[in-house]
Amino acid sequence: MTVFTAPSFDDHEKVVFAADRASGLRAIIAVHDTRLGAAVGGCRMFPYGSDDEALDDVLRLSRGMTYKSALAGLPLGGGKSVIIGDPAQDKTPALWRAMAEFIESLGGRYVAAEDSGTAVADLRAMSQHTSFVSGFAATEHGGDPSPSTALGVYVAIRRALAHRLGASDLQGVRVAVQGLGHVGYALAELLVKAGARVLASDINGANIARAESELGVTAVAADDILFADVDVVAPCALGGALNVDSIAKLRAGIVAGAANNQLRDRADGARLADRGILYCPDFLINAGGIIDVHYQRSGLDRSALPSHIESIGDRLGEVLERADQCHQPTVDIAETLAEELLDCVNPRGEGLLNVA
Repeated sequence: MTVFTAPSFDDHEKVVFAADRASGLRAIIAVHDTRLGAAVGGCRMFPYGSDDEALDDVLRLSRGMTYKSALAGLPLGGGKSVIIGDPAQDKTPALWRAMAEFIESLGGRYVAAEDSGTAVADLRAMSQHTSFVSGFAATEHGGDPSPSTALGVYVAIRRALAHRLGASDLQGVRVAVQGLGHVGYALAELLVKAGARVLASDINGANIARAESELGVTAVAADDILFADVDVVAPCALGGALNVDSIAKLRAGIVAGAANNQLRDRADGARLADRGILYCPDFLINAGGIIDVHYQRSGLDRSALPSHIESIGDRLGEVLERADQCHQPTVDIAETLAEELLDCVNPRGEGLLNVA
């Protein structure tokens, strides 16, 4: 496969590959769109089964970041990076130095942040060799944007329940959370505090045990969590969970989670709509993290951060109403809205969005 013929290639501005024999680094950076500003997006580390799989992931993720930042009203472009490797075994100081030098070579066109398989400590290690990383500032969460991502998804769940069921709160609402990593656990905590009945799964037994003990969630087998008899299912693990097979077995009326690229392919949005399932587009509702990163990097007043994240609910409401009016899948409406916002950029590249 070449980049230009890759199924997920979407006129990306730049796709760059790096290999460093000394550290073992094998990585890809994809810059999708910089009309609104420098591309900002997570650095993911994952033991991909093939180079094609890694390329497809970084292309899809970077495109999603373009739409995510546009819908969140941020002056940021869309980009992503992936490191092919096992985050449990392959992290070394040499690897982070090599990755930092790779990022530095783009001269600021791409800025890295935390993602699946990387942590605040990893970003801090890279920051010793490049200034083009973010998400490790001395904030209330030590720079970790995960709580902000979880808050955005929580806001979206509230909005979706109000839209679909007219619910004014989460008392007694049943939510199935797939994945109890940093974001999934924080989301489960917010839901429990709001009175929701939370079912959860994770491939890591320690994560489940902690959630059972500290939050009182009900553990469900990983293979069964998506198909639980609940009001909302929240995919918070890796992407591709929603596909032709899984969608046919969903029992929830709403899907709203933090995972990126939840739809296996574009037709899955229509499949959900055909089943009457309200899908909250992931790149819209999981924007809390990139909003947080922008506040960190720009030195903005963090007292305004919660209200900015709350605006995710307003944008989702706009998408849901337009989807109802146009009888189109919500993901199509969200992408169209993002493109409309991106088109509101003047020839000098200055965004015309209302940004914080």
